[in-house]
Amino acid sequence: MSQTTTYAGSAGGAKSEIETSTIRAISWRLIPFLVLAYFFSYLDRVNLGFAALTMNAELKFTPLIFSWGAGIFFIGYFIFEVPSNLALEKFGASRWIARIMVTWGIISALMAMVSGVTSFYVLRFLLGVAEAGFFPGIILYLTYWYPAEYRARFLAAFAVAVPISTVIGAPISGLLLGLDGLMGLKGWQWLFILEGIPSVLLGIVTWFYLTDRPEKADWLSAEQKAWLKTKLDAETAAKQAAKHLTLGEALSSPKVIMLSLIYFGFVGALYGMQFWLPQIVKAFGLTNAQTGFVTAIPYLFGTIAMILWARHSDATRERVMHVGAPMILIAIALAVSSYLTDPTMTMVALTFAAIGVFCVFGVFWTLPTAWLSGTAAAGGIALINSIGNLAGFGGPYLIGWVKEATGQTSHGLLVLAVLPLIAGILVFIGGHDTKHEFVEQGR
Repeated sequence: MSQTTTYAGSAGGAKSEIETSTIRAISWRLIPFLVLAYFFSYLDRVNLGFAALTMNAELKFTPLIFSWGAGIFFIGYFIFEVPSNLALEKFGASRWIARIMVTWGIISALMAMVSGVTSFYVLRFLLGVAEAGFFPGIILYLTYWYPAEYRARFLAAFAVAVPISTVIGAPISGLLLGLDGLMGLKGWQWLFILEGIPSVLLGIVTWFYLTDRPEKADWLSAEQKAWLKTKLDAETAAKQAAKHLTLGEALSSPKVIMLSLIYFGFVGALYGMQFWLPQIVKAFGLTNAQTGFVTAIPYLFGTIAMILWARHSDATRERVMHVGAPMILIAIALAVSSYLTDPTMTMVALTFAAIGVFCVFGVFWTLPTAWLSGTAAAGGIALINSIGNLAGFGGPYLIGWVKEATGQTSHGLLVLAVLPLIAGILVFIGGHDTKHEFVEQGR
């Protein structure tokens, strides 16, 4: 019989030995390394929230100035996102991701040189330019290696770096602020330097470590490569048979635009919390070190929920409820937290918000990757991520604007809750063709 008959379609019963060994080999080779890379990517993006605990006062930054600096990162990110992802498709993952990591690490460390508003804005904008294309590039890269039935759990395994970067990074960042005065530098300057250097070093390793495509993987056997090629080729053929989109059609697709708006609502909540949570917690009367440990709590629960929720989505082959329901949870939790004054209850509400955020994060990207392929996937995924990440400017700015107007960060959380609420409604309206996603398995 043909290889297609031999290798494909294991979803209906027990996994074959070749399937199990191939997925295991890919996962051990790629996922730990990519998680480490994304850990530093995200840490270098959001450590500003902890630097602000002392930097804002020393440089006399108002809440609005801080919000602009936090958000302007996403303007540079937006402008260069699609070109960067297309470059990855052209030049290969190892070279392009290495380039991204080295440049963002250098610029992140240079944040220690911020001396006023102008340098603050310029360096944050350049950091966004440097990092553009990393996350959607990895999402695209993983589609080269994982069939649809494995995608949610391994996208979640990769994206787990986001909550982990706070679970681990928040206490570390809080402690690094204690280096104030060492060698004449402020604690926030040491934070940027010491958290930027690892990205440069890891970027150099990336050039040599990552394999661009399965056919170049000398760490897979010939039989494993054959199984994977058969599986992925069948999925790609099924997508193209249903609708073969050009790059232009993908970028103008109503479905891509709707997914961009959904992601916008999600990202607004994600970064609104990420940049302002340390200051919310610090207002409880805690030290910088204590703030770091307490801030990590919601993300610890979010990490656990993210993995379990993604695995459940793959097991049930259901996507809409697994994205839409957590969106609604985020909105409710943020709205409730805005009315609470007790620190413990506030943290409970924000923990539920974090659980919702990371449950969405673990499953969302299965929606576009289910029907986009090739260059259309590179452009479509990048567009969704770039438009969505504009909310990385809007979310933190919204909270900063409300805080400056009312003096209360909690009021900003109430306004912020509207974004995931609208996004959740759009998920249920837009739906998802799950049968098309898994059409290659005949179920």
